[in-house]
Amino acid sequence: MGSATNGSSSGTRYQVGLGAGWEPDLWGRIRNGVTGARAREQASAADLAGARLSMQGELAVNYLGLRQADAEIALVHRTVEGSQRGLTITQNRYAAGIAPKSDVLQAQTQLANAQADLESLTQNRATYENAIATLVGEPASAFKLAADPAWTTHLTDVPTGVPSELLERRPDIAGAEPRVAAANADIGVARAAFFPTLNLSGSGNSSSSSLGNLFSASANTWSLGLSAAQTLFDAGARKARVEQARVAYDASVADYRQTVLTAFEDVENQLTATRVPARRYTLLQTSSSAADQTEQMILNQYKAGQVAYTDVVQAKASALSARRALLTAAVQRQTTAVTLIQALGGGWKAAT
Repeated sequence: MGSATNGSSSGTRYQVGLGAGWEPDLWGRIRNGVTGARAREQASAADLAGARLSMQGELAVNYLGLRQADAEIALVHRTVEGSQRGLTITQNRYAAGIAPKSDVLQAQTQLANAQADLESLTQNRATYENAIATLVGEPASAFKLAADPAWTTHLTDVPTGVPSELLERRPDIAGAEPRVAAANADIGVARAAFFPTLNLSGSGNSSSSSLGNLFSASANTWSLGLSAAQTLFDAGARKARVEQARVAYDASVADYRQTVLTAFEDVENQLTATRVPARRYTLLQTSSSAADQTEQMILNQYKAGQVAYTDVVQAKASALSARRALLTAAVQRQTTAVTLIQALGGGWKAAT
């Protein structure tokens, strides 16, 4: 918009220019391009969900490792206390002349080993805690999780006959499916290159000496143009692009099929893995209970002078080993449940 003055007469002239250009989607090139872009957006969102699910699984496994360390520390603490009592017993028996010096030395060795084991467990717990801090985006030096010596596993009940529909939520399947759609849309885009491209343009120019008749019909000149661009010879480039798009589509279909088959295999493996640890855990419960009773019986026999302290050492070691094996089996069951949840794409909701 501008102003001009000519001689003795003065006035104001206004000029307006309007321009527009668009391409009608006669052959579906734009539509297929938009469809492909949306499908790729969905695939990218599925990839993000997959990364999130993987990080959540890693966080859960590290948390279970930390709580297992808490429970083991509690077990070894009790072993240290028991070893200290055992050392006191052997020292008293040695002072009374009814036990050899070797009993005291064995008791000291057992106590020192338990204390060293406690230090290793404390270090392991700190490693898990630092890993958790990193996964939740906190500096390790400022992140602390209070110890829970009484922590026990809480097993997730796996529903019988897990429906295969749950697998549709798996990020890899959810990402592979829209990639097939995107590849299919690419075929349409490539085929549309065989047809001419039509460009429509409209332009309007208006000039008037006053604002009131700026847009009057007599002062406007409109033009509408239609142009068609078509490459008559391209040495087969467009045909090759169509074939390339079709091959890419076939590859995406094959990838989708393989992804689904792998998902079913993964779930079946995890369902099997949840049954074996359950039976193993039951057997280890029996073993740990028997080892605890044996430890107490051997200790009573030693106090009565019926067995050597070597038997006490062996009984204590066996009992601690059985307790830790039972704890490890319990955490393994929980870890397997986490892996199953990941395999199913993030868990399930029980029917009400």
